[in-house]
Amino acid sequence: MKRALIAFTILALATPAAAETVAIVNARLETAGPAGTIPSGTIVLKDGKIVAVGAGVTAPAGARVIDAAGGVVTPGLIAPSSSLTVTEVEQVSSTRDDRSGKLSAGFDISYGVNPASTMIPLARQTGQTRAVVTPVLSRGGDGGHKDDSGAQDFAGGGGGDDAEPMMFAGQAAFVSLAAGDLDPVVRARVAVTLDLGESGARNAGGSRGAARVLVKAACEDARAFARNRGAYDRGATREFGLSRVDLEALIPVVEGRAPLLVRVHRASDILQVLRLAREEKIKVILEGAEEAWLVAPQIAAAGVGVIIDSQADLPDSFESLGARLDNAARLQAAGVTVAIMGSRDVNNMRQQRFNAGLAVANGLPREAAMATVTSNVARIWGMTGVGTLAVGQEADVVLWTGDPLETSTWPVTMFIGGVEQPRSTRAFELRDRYAKPAAAYPPAYQ
Repeated sequence: MKRALIAFTILALATPAAAETVAIVNARLETAGPAGTIPSGTIVLKDGKIVAVGAGVTAPAGARVIDAAGGVVTPGLIAPSSSLTVTEVEQVSSTRDDRSGKLSAGFDISYGVNPASTMIPLARQTGQTRAVVTPVLSRGGDGGHKDDSGAQDFAGGGGGDDAEPMMFAGQAAFVSLAAGDLDPVVRARVAVTLDLGESGARNAGGSRGAARVLVKAACEDARAFARNRGAYDRGATREFGLSRVDLEALIPVVEGRAPLLVRVHRASDILQVLRLAREEKIKVILEGAEEAWLVAPQIAAAGVGVIIDSQADLPDSFESLGARLDNAARLQAAGVTVAIMGSRDVNNMRQQRFNAGLAVANGLPREAAMATVTSNVARIWGMTGVGTLAVGQEADVVLWTGDPLETSTWPVTMFIGGVEQPRSTRAFELRDRYAKPAAAYPPAYQ
């Protein structure tokens, strides 16, 4: 009986509160959608959805009313590419589930998502309500240095025990950051991740041309496998370059149902990716793309979304010599859908909105900048129901102390799916625990 009571208590604590009817009044509503910015208005949340938003909206009877007193309300921010929920400490390999040394395209990152990650409350403190979790390639097989984590962002070269190089890092997932959600994966296998440019060349033995041939061959193999699984099972097909699980993962890509997330940097490599997408009739999303501004018209014409770090302005390699701070502004002006990412360091998730502010300082219009961390992310990843303040959308809403793109601003109140989220983090809990120790604590704490 005692054990059952304890289990029931744990379950009750893990279960999020039910959504209530809430009206946030006297707010500056930055909708990140067609309505633009509403200088003073009201937004109403009911049953987990936004049911009203605008200047003439009034709080319904019985609703809980929050007076924003002129404060800013935005949609919840969405991390467009992150290791959040699958990494705790970057330099401790046992806490990282964001890469595989055995699988290639078949690695499914969603199985490693940890709903109890101590990084999730930190992310909510920065205004993030959802995230796209993307794998990175393990290092090895390239003779390079390995750090303790055994992985490096944007630098491939992975391989299994036999150090065979891999072209694909694995499959991404879309997750919710709501407190108490025991199954935060909203959608698994939303894309397959691929490193090209210098990383892809290293994986292919040193040549960009070889990398491109290997990717095309993988697409051809996936199509052939999809056409005749039975023959494959009987051993009656030609030899394929990937395992069955990797081929299965690539089928949604070659059938146009899921995109390739391609990490690439140099302008000429970006053009090769666009050409690959045309030839193979596949969808692609670009990540990194420091030199994307040089080929912005071509990216816009292809309808390809780009995920960038707007801080990347140093020529730290030969494939990013053209990096510049106004990359986002130039891409947006050309008609490219841009999403801005922060650091993949899960202890620094606030960097995303600061990077959006930096893009504003370098020519990106203010409303466009808010879209780069909300609605544009949803658009690029094909998410529905999130990213804007509009009727019918999920009630992912954040009330801020000031301008969310300023470094001194923090969330006052946050809702995910209409449920108000706790503001506590592990750091706050430790502070409170030891600030005024209870008498039962050891003498050293008193």
